Amino acid sequence: MATEKQKNSGRFAWFLNGIEKVGNKLPDPFILFFYLALIIIVLSWFISLFNVSFIQPGEEEVLYIKSLISVEGLEFILTSMLDNFVGFKPLGLVLAMMIGIGLADKVGLLETAIKSTIIKAPKSLITYAVIFTGIMGNIASDAAFVIVPPLAAIVFYNVGRHPLAGLAAGFAGVGSGFTANLMITGTDALLSGISTEVMESLGSDIVVTPVDNWYFMIASVFILSIVGAFVTDKIVEPRLGTYKGEAGRVFEKVTPLELKALKRATFVGIIYIAFLIIVISIPNSPLRNEDGGLVPSLFLDGIIPFIIFFFLAVAITYGMTTKKIESSRSIGEMIGEAMKDMSGFIVLIFTAAQFIAYFSWTNIGTWIAVSGANALESIGLTGITVILGFVLFTAILNLFIFSGSAQWALEAPIFVKLFYFLDYHPAFVQVAYRIADSSTNVITPMNPYIMIVLSFMRDYDKKAGIGTLMALMLPYSVFFLLTWIVLLLLFVFLGIPFGPGVTVHL
Repeated sequence: MATEKQKNSGRFAWFLNGIEKVGNKLPDPFILFFYLALIIIVLSWFISLFNVSFIQPGEEEVLYIKSLISVEGLEFILTSMLDNFVGFKPLGLVLAMMIGIGLADKVGLLETAIKSTIIKAPKSLITYAVIFTGIMGNIASDAAFVIVPPLAAIVFYNVGRHPLAGLAAGFAGVGSGFTANLMITGTDALLSGISTEVMESLGSDIVVTPVDNWYFMIASVFILSIVGAFVTDKIVEPRLGTYKGEAGRVFEKVTPLELKALKRATFVGIIYIAFLIIVISIPNSPLRNEDGGLVPSLFLDGIIPFIIFFFLAVAITYGMTTKKIESSRSIGEMIGEAMKDMSGFIVLIFTAAQFIAYFSWTNIGTWIAVSGANALESIGLTGITVILGFVLFTAILNLFIFSGSAQWALEAPIFVKLFYFLDYHPAFVQVAYRIADSSTNVITPMNPYIMIVLSFMRDYDKKAGIGTLMALMLPYSVFFLLTWIVLLLLFVFLGIPFGPGVTVHL
């Protein structure tokens, strides 16, 4: 066993142990998603027998549950299989990111950087630093799912702590804290744009801007960092016990040559960033939008290539200095080795992509969302309780629909309209949506990055399964959601603006 678990008392620990035990009895994720795809096929056929129909929010279009056991369904299954796989966005993102990050890892740059920075920090601050880094990582969008968790595991291992606790903390910061940031990001622009479109459809001149949730998100970064560190240190890591495995990478002392190479790589990295800043600052820069702003812009849309080129530049500089890169052939070989490490993830994604595509094509997810929204509206809640009901509904719905923008595009036409007639500001409704949507990101099977995190886990514990991951991440989801609800209520009752001039009511 890679882990010598401590005995845990208390109902919550007993509950988590039960989740792990039951979850680990499930089939391998590759087979599990195959079974889930079969279930969707049968379920779509069964529901379609009742001619279920509903109105598509925002488009006022009548939709039906489409059966995969039909001529149309069979055609979709056979003709979309390859497109579902190769067109699966996280697959391309992960493999592309591994070109840069994988090379940086193989030449030893990441190891030297960690040894020279994070590991030297006081141990009491490491957990906070990991959670904070994960939350701030959404500047790089989904790329943070690939970068932060494995590095966090390495850091924990080399300071004598359980690597799975580090991985869980990194994943929680990136996933459950995804919507928070100290800066305005693409998420702010995307969601506010959807909210504004809904208000325009109502004939209102209210505009939701990217900064309308800024104050709340700034506060969220620091509070969630504290809460995430508490969950890691007091719940997750004690439950894991003492790590006994030998799979972790043990860091040796930094050599003078490695330090010299790190300094050169840092210099190149600074030059690269400075060049980008200069290009962005040029009047009428093509990396800005038509109004001269950055949210949205070509720069943010192309952030992944910029990150890849950054890692390539610093990795090649480091490798050439340490003589690990002796020719252009060395670069290709090392990137190839990094890609080999992703083979398990590629296999898992094949069936996961089919399941998610089937679920979307049948309209079952949209039907669940619309039915739930109608049920919530029919309850007739008033005051802040209706907002809390909306938060809980969204958190549950996120288990079926993993995409912040897609889910908001589905919910906004329903709930922004509903709450507008109750005199709630659309930006406030948007905040309530964001905290719920982010909190359950790390426990939804619809999150494709769960597969890559699980593959990272197995580097340290070969027996780790879906149950292990769910038991690790559930405390973060629960505590982040509860903390965010309390913070939301504090902003409401203390009259704190959620952004410049944005309060609860219009």
